[in-house]
Amino acid sequence: MPLARTADLVTAAYREGSGILACNVITLEHAEAIVAGAEHVGRPVILQLSENAVKFHHHRLQPIAAAACAVADAASIDVAVHLDHVEDEQLLHACATTRASSVMFDASALDYAANVAATKAAAQWAHREGLFLEAELGEVGGKDGAHAPGVRTDPDEAAAFVDATGVDALAVAVGSSHAMSERSATLDFDLIRRLRTAVSVPLVLHGSSGVADSDLRHAVEAGLTKINVGTLLNVRFTAAVRRYLAEDPQVNDPRRYLAPARDAIAEAVAALISAVHG
Repeated sequence: MPLARTADLVTAAYREGSGILACNVITLEHAEAIVAGAEHVGRPVILQLSENAVKFHHHRLQPIAAAACAVADAASIDVAVHLDHVEDEQLLHACATTRASSVMFDASALDYAANVAATKAAAQWAHREGLFLEAELGEVGGKDGAHAPGVRTDPDEAAAFVDATGVDALAVAVGSSHAMSERSATLDFDLIRRLRTAVSVPLVLHGSSGVADSDLRHAVEAGLTKINVGTLLNVRFTAAVRRYLAEDPQVNDPRRYLAPARDAIAEAVAALISAVHG
């Protein structure tokens, strides 16, 4: 199918009160596996390329973006391509030179006023280029921990931020944390409901790898729309590689261990989409 647009997929999920899964891509195998998992359950999906992934590919956005878009083009379901957690302004603007239809601009490390100013400028640029822009307000754990004091997004501040910046979606801090390898995060469902009532655009959950399937479903029911997953897929991928190499330590052909690793991601994606879509 032709490459889908993030705005269309997110808007459709938002209107029907369901979730749309967005998965981080590091290698071609990631992209292939994510799409295979989505095809298995017959649901759309978003392929995400983070700033860190671009750095891994020698700071070259075009090759990995072109690969992700090519995989999306060959899919039997709707697939969009998105740039995630972009802090570098040059990389932000490079999004317009690809076929990606959206970008998450992350100025959350700045103070509130500076975040508003930088994000408003990014949103205005993105809209001139026909791109959907996501932003972030409130720390989403990781370095200091998702349960550290103050690591939550205030609903009133979130509403004011969206109004001031004109963003199309907002990533919020509600208890998840980046890079969790165990699914033990505790989400604040009451806060999600209050954010959903206060904020006029779709809400995004980052750090979803640490959240159990049942809690992801409840989070969508409470008001989250776009569910971002990365670490969980890497954990499953690496575990499959380790198992294969332990059984056949003399293997030299990477296709032997990358194939089961790709299958492991596909299986995880199918389960996650079923959880967030219901």
